[in-house]
Amino acid sequence: MTLFSLQNLSVDVPGRRLLDGITLDLPAGQAIALIGHNGSGKSTLLKVLARQIAASGAVRFEGRALADWPARDYARRLAFLPQTTPPAEGMLVRELVALGRYPWHGALGRFGPDDHAAVDRAMQECGVTAFADRLVDTLSGGERQRVWLAMMVAQEAGTLLLDEPISALDIAHQVEVLALVQRMCRDQGRSAIIVLHEVNMAARFCDHIVAIKGGGLAMQGSPADLMRPETLHKIYGLPMQVLTKPDGTPVAIPA
Repeated sequence: MTLFSLQNLSVDVPGRRLLDGITLDLPAGQAIALIGHNGSGKSTLLKVLARQIAASGAVRFEGRALADWPARDYARRLAFLPQTTPPAEGMLVRELVALGRYPWHGALGRFGPDDHAAVDRAMQECGVTAFADRLVDTLSGGERQRVWLAMMVAQEAGTLLLDEPISALDIAHQVEVLALVQRMCRDQGRSAIIVLHEVNMAARFCDHIVAIKGGGLAMQGSPADLMRPETLHKIYGLPMQVLTKPDGTPVAIPA
């Protein structure tokens, strides 16, 4: 099944074209990495899919034109986590996760048993139940990211858009967060589109890779398609070696 279908997608700002005629289909039920240089257009593409910025061309989500989705219906199907999360000063973990229920009852709607159950399930799935009554600000970076993911799960959206969710984390928390997203897709049937800088993380934790270069599509395919010296050179303009670990996992390093 196709999650998103893009036809000749372009984004322009005064004096510059950020995305230039991208046409591709993104598969459903997979973890999809968006990779490429800084400024290549990865986050711009993600924001188009999240309906945060306007674009020319055609975009369809689950077979329906993006513009035809009512805002609340779209929020029930898709959750977006920006690169810089909003402040959560003074909020308990449970309170932040509960914000994910907003598309289902609105600002003035009564929080019912179904909402409480969804919040509890989300915290359990993301491993943050033990933090439920702690202030979000007291958590480590990796713990906070799992709380934000729990908020998205509580939203009951089948599609997650994540803009550089591991950029400020140490290596252990990077692995923890991406492994959680991978499990969400493989075990729960969700779809995730993740902006990543680290090519080895993309190859390890994602099922499908889309590379953007200079606002255009540089490649799309499997992690095996990505982890080839000629492909990496095309994307990054840098000679790369691909080594194989004893367990068979490929690792890319500068040549």
